[in-house]
Amino acid sequence: MQVWDLVGRLGGQLRVAPSGGIVGWDMGSAQALARALGVPGVAVAELLPAIEAVMVAKLNERLEQDHG
Repeated sequence: MQVWDLVGRLGGQLRVAPSGGIVGWDMGSAQALARALGVPGVAVAELLPAIEAVMVAKLNERLEQDHG
């Protein structure tokens, strides 16, 4: 549950390529936010990269459809 709360707060921490595509989250900021929220570091390290990969794929898919 804590990791999902963290994910919900990372919307402003997106890294965007010059082409406009989404690259991922700023993981340094994500880790700092996780520490501030008391989210266990092991949970962040284990779960966030997998969630990030799905988020990147879905957002880029949506961008392609919108600008298509």
